[in-house]
Amino acid sequence: MVASFILSIVFNFIVCKLNLTTGIIPSLNVAAGLLGFGMLKFYTTSLQKFGYLKQPFTRQENTVIQTCVVASSGIAFSSGTASYLLGMSSKIAAQAEGGNTPLNVKNLQIGWIMGFLFIVSFVGLFSIVPLRKLMILKYKLTYPSGTATAYLINSFHTPNGAKLAKKQVGVLSKFFGASFLWAFFQWFFTAADDCGFASFPSFGLQAYKNKFYFDFSSTYVGVGMICPYMVNISLLIGAIISWGIMWPAIETKKGNWYSSELSASSLHGIQGYRVFIAIATMLGDGLYHIIFMLITNIISLARKNSINEDNSEVESNDEQRRKEYFLKDQIPIWAALVGYIVLACISIICVPLIFHQLKWYHVLVAYVIAPTLGFCNAYGCGLTDWSLASNYGKFAIIIFSAWVGHDGGIIAGLASCGVMMSIVSTASDLMQDFKTGYITLSSPRSMFFSQVAGTAMGCVISPLVFWFFYKAYPNLGQAGSKYPAPYGLIYRGIALLGVEGINSLPKNCLKLSIGFFIGAMVINGIRDLLKRYETKYRIHRFVPSPMSMAIPFYIGGYFAIDMCIGSLILFVWERLNKEKADNFAPALACGLICGDSLWGIPASILSLAGLSPPICMKFLSSTVNSRVDNFLGT
Repeated sequence: MVASFILSIVFNFIVCKLNLTTGIIPSLNVAAGLLGFGMLKFYTTSLQKFGYLKQPFTRQENTVIQTCVVASSGIAFSSGTASYLLGMSSKIAAQAEGGNTPLNVKNLQIGWIMGFLFIVSFVGLFSIVPLRKLMILKYKLTYPSGTATAYLINSFHTPNGAKLAKKQVGVLSKFFGASFLWAFFQWFFTAADDCGFASFPSFGLQAYKNKFYFDFSSTYVGVGMICPYMVNISLLIGAIISWGIMWPAIETKKGNWYSSELSASSLHGIQGYRVFIAIATMLGDGLYHIIFMLITNIISLARKNSINEDNSEVESNDEQRRKEYFLKDQIPIWAALVGYIVLACISIICVPLIFHQLKWYHVLVAYVIAPTLGFCNAYGCGLTDWSLASNYGKFAIIIFSAWVGHDGGIIAGLASCGVMMSIVSTASDLMQDFKTGYITLSSPRSMFFSQVAGTAMGCVISPLVFWFFYKAYPNLGQAGSKYPAPYGLIYRGIALLGVEGINSLPKNCLKLSIGFFIGAMVINGIRDLLKRYETKYRIHRFVPSPMSMAIPFYIGGYFAIDMCIGSLILFVWERLNKEKADNFAPALACGLICGDSLWGIPASILSLAGLSPPICMKFLSSTVNSRVDNFLGT
């Protein structure tokens, strides 16, 4: 628990920084398992040297750490501090303009944020517990991330695996230090906005103006090494389509399609096209995957239920032993049902006290629907490793904001998103952890309680970490700032769409949005058809992801360039030495992410203390530079 708590703080800073910059968060399960192993191995080795070691470090302890840390950092995502909760604030409301009324604004305070998270974050754990035997033993769902993490942990606890893990921890530590020092060095040159290496016009000033530049972020180089190649390429394609072609073309219509007097951040101007077309693409992608997942789940369940149980396959000794351990520590179904009902009743009473725009019957409807959606998400995640929690949350925003209407509909929609996301997200996370525990021969009861402990840690740590950034950077959430938190405005835009309908869109934005909504569904359909019917060339690997393409529409392509450089490094490394790349690339990437992200702690402390960097490194065109020289000369 001590190791889990320390690592939870580290991972919450990482996830919070990623949330506040681009919102792209890679799987951190491997890093949690590896760092957990490294910490406990160092501790137990030290005890052994002094003769105090009573018990060896086991796989179950390693699994408990990984479960606890991932549960805690998962709250940093599902808490919505950088999305639906931030979207309630006056900062984001001022940018969205529409719906900026007292009933549709709720300023953030650490007290009610923590209270809300404690109320809603535990319900999802009880909703899925009764189905653990069905999902793991009967249907034998793979849960790819949970399975991969389990085999990784198993390998650590072998002689050869321990040696490799020691080397991996060494690589992670080296690049953690290098990344931290590089972030520290960059800080000296960032005395004002648009200063420093992060504003380096790598491809020229015109490209920089259109958000195309390499910002020297080791975080997103590391993220690029973890994310699949096609995700990174999709981001770059999206950036080229939007900032390279569409936005410059739409800006030529200023004065015709939208008023030339509007500010650059107005949703009735160019910003509206950026936000609402991105929303339409994300909703099209989300709706496709929800429908696809429901159909896949129904077909899969029908096939599994049609199999005659008398013709069961012969289980290996390993499987029999795993089954024995999995069934040894039972969590009674009645306890799970009572837990869900009691926690749901508490939420139905307490959530409307925090958000008076959301009535008790709204919350009741959410808790009636949520277990079914939680099952769908957990089952689909077991088949494909996709968690659609954020997609369910986006549709909850539209439904509940439209239901409540203009008088508080935006806050009601965003709050209902939190209720829905918390249940659906924790349900799939817990089942992933049950799968990990099943393979590592860990007690299901230990898995459940470590998830509960990690969730409790996250409900405290995540808001505190967010508050740290929120107070240190007054312009957090604003486009062009160091921490633009793009999903804050996007989620509020979805709620605004639910309340005001298409009337809130600028001219021709609806036509473009419908086109991108349909385009996202068509692209996904083409990829799945190719995946199903063509096997020789595997062309489906080269079909871009609409969700990934939509992310740069609002914030630009600079981080996509970082991530593509990460992909390039990994590609070259794999060609030179695939075995070393497979063994050490994840550790190197995690080191880059951890070091750069954790520089945020001292940087925030310096900002809170009023200490500014001494130098502003800024780039000007020769014409502007001459004008500046002439001005200074006078």
